[in-house]
This record gives sequence, structure tokens and C-alpha cells, in this order.
Amino acid sequence: MTDGLPVVRDPAALRSAVARLRAGGARVALVPTMGALHDGHIVLVRAAQASCGRVVVSLFVNPTQFGPGEDFARYPRDEARDGALLAAAGADLLYAPTAAAMYADGFATTVSVGRLAAGLCGPFRPGHFQGVATVVTKLLVQCAADAAFFGEKDYQQLALIRRLARDLDIPTAIEGVATVRDADGLALSSRNAYLSPEERRVAPVLHRTLAALAEAVAGGADTAPAIAAATDRLAAAGFAPIDYVAVCDAETLEPLARVDRPARVLAAARLGTTRLIDNLACLPRR
Repeated sequence: MTDGLPVVRDPAALRSAVARLRAGGARVALVPTMGALHDGHIVLVRAAQASCGRVVVSLFVNPTQFGPGEDFARYPRDEARDGALLAAAGADLLYAPTAAAMYADGFATTVSVGRLAAGLCGPFRPGHFQGVATVVTKLLVQCAADAAFFGEKDYQQLALIRRLARDLDIPTAIEGVATVRDADGLALSSRNAYLSPEERRVAPVLHRTLAALAEAVAGGADTAPAIAAATDRLAAAGFAPIDYVAVCDAETLEPLARVDRPARVLAAARLGTTRLIDNLACLPRR
């Protein structure tokens, strides 16, 4: 129990707790997180409450989605703080499994989602999306919620999770929630805490650059020169390396030469030691 919020730590206890939440016909939502919660997570909890009434939040820093040299060891962990925030937000249950509960000795099964994981962040984070797909599949099966809520900031992840749920006939509805931003446009992220004061001042250029890119290509112009201009703008602001700037089909994430269907503009780049990602919807102007 954390600040009055019940906590369970293994799949069997989770299933029993979810069954109790369903008493009287209640619907149950799942909000998967890795902790280090911020206002964006709380918006997910509130969206889940509005849709389903009862909300389970998972907290698990998943080791299999971190590659060599990434920030698994230093990723912020404070279950007591996170539990207090969730209790104040009205969550019903915290699922905080141990690594052993999630990956028992001899664990050998993984989930891969093909082309959706191959582009954008895929080449820069080998194994990341396989780790994400595997742990999210496990969480969806363990909780058996009516719906699960994910932020659109991690848009490639959201697309991948929608596909795996469809392909594996997992009956949980996958719901995306709009990115929550600071007043200057920077997308909220647990990793923003790594930014120095000067880097934090520069960071909103990422959002502004994507907004300008979306405006430039929405009319059907060739995307290549607009992408090049956006990349140059990020470089001039101090982002390096720039992993990608892209304009993609909103569902398949295939690159688009022209925006003639619902699209997404996306970017990933480092500012100092912090890797930032962001994306915006881009609809063709008729």
C-alpha cells in the first residue's frame, strides 16, 4: 500500500485485484509506465478514468528495451513518489512487478513487429522495440484490461502496440492520448530531467521545427527539401547528432514523398547527452 493506493507485484495478484475491480460490472483500464511520473502520465490516468472508471497503472523499468550504453542504470526510480502522485490522481491499483516476476528463469519468448519497428528509432536503438513489444504484450495479457492508454509522444511505439494487439487478437482496446507539453511546446518526458538549464532553453526548437515542417508539407509539396531545411534548423540550434527527421504515413510509418493522406512528422535528436523525440499530426490541405 502506497499513500492508500494498493500495490501488487506479480501476475497472479494482479489478476485477483483486477477481478475485484470488475465487481458490479466495472470496466478496467491499464496505463503502462516506467515510473518517473509527470503530468503527461497523470493525463493518461484521467483519460483512462473517463473511459473505464477503474484504472490500473503499471510501473516497471523494463531492462529488455534498453540497449548497451543507454540509461537503464540511471533511469529515475522513486516508487513512493510515483505512488503518491497516482493516489492523488485517483488510480485504483499500482502494479509494480519485480524483474523476476516479469522474466522468470529461462524466459525465451519475444515479440517482434516487423516493418513498424524497422525505421525511425529502430536502427538507432537495436532491440528496443522488441523489448517494448514483449513487455507490453505481457502486461496486456496479465491485466486483461478493457483498454490501455499510451501517449502519442512515443508515436512509433503506439503504432507498434496497436499492430501487435490486432495481430495477436488481444481484446484490449489501445487508446492514444495527445502529447502533453510545457508552455513553450516541449513534450513532457521523464528524460527532460537530464537537460541542463541551457539545453532546456534550446529544447523547444524541436517542437517548433516540426510544426514548421508540418505546415510546409501539408499542401502536398515535395517533403525532401522541407525535411532538409528542418534538419538544418535543428543542427543550427545545437542538436547533434540528429538521428532522423521524417514525414511518414500515420498508420504504416512508411516515408512519404508528398502528404496525400494522414501523416505524421517525426524527429529524434540529441541535445547534449539527452535524446529527445517528438512528432505532430499532419493532414493534407485540400
